[in-house]
Amino acid sequence: MTTVRGARERARIEVTAAIKEEARRMLAAEGAAKLSLRAVARELGMVSSALYRYFPSRDDLLTALIVDAYDSVGAAVEGADDAGEPPRARWLAACRAFRGWALQHPHEYALIYGSPVPGYSAPMDTVGPAARVGNVFIGIARAAYEGPGLALPPLPAGLRPEAVRMTADFAQGLPPEVTAALVAAWAQVAGLVSFEVFGQFNRVVEDRDAFFGHAVDQLARGIGLPAA
Repeated sequence: MTTVRGARERARIEVTAAIKEEARRMLAAEGAAKLSLRAVARELGMVSSALYRYFPSRDDLLTALIVDAYDSVGAAVEGADDAGEPPRARWLAACRAFRGWALQHPHEYALIYGSPVPGYSAPMDTVGPAARVGNVFIGIARAAYEGPGLALPPLPAGLRPEAVRMTADFAQGLPPEVTAALVAAWAQVAGLVSFEVFGQFNRVVEDRDAFFGHAVDQLARGIGLPAA
């Protein structure tokens, strides 16, 4: 009985992987808005009712793809972060890993950082995976604050309550000044990468490696990370 159960579980894992792979192919060809379970089933030679046993709805399949994408980029950024390096060097390495993943996986990047999918509302299952990249950046800022120190960025009085709230919610241990600057910097890193992935830098920026490195170094300065 154990052998039969193991074989069934392996078969389920293989079929689930095949469904997600075909769905990713459709994302690349047609975009998330046109993804449908019937189309995936047809391409895999499955009847729709069989596919529903793996993913009860299109949104369930989208959620699985989104979680996979967040986990993939999170693992890439976490893998690039060397706690033995100075904070500024860690920031640059993490930013470059984020950009590298996006350029290698443009369609998955578009799924999680592009336009919202019409009719889809992300469930709480996506929150943890989505936070992985941001948590790396928070960890780098916290290491700088607790170690070599941070030059506190300016914080307007009117923004302080929001900065205090954000710090309490997800960046405990950081000064509110740093939290506000870090959130802004993270948004700008994603903006730089989105411009490159979605083609807005075409005929504008040629040496994109150098441009990105300079830009994220300036963002590190804005956060208050000490020079390497």
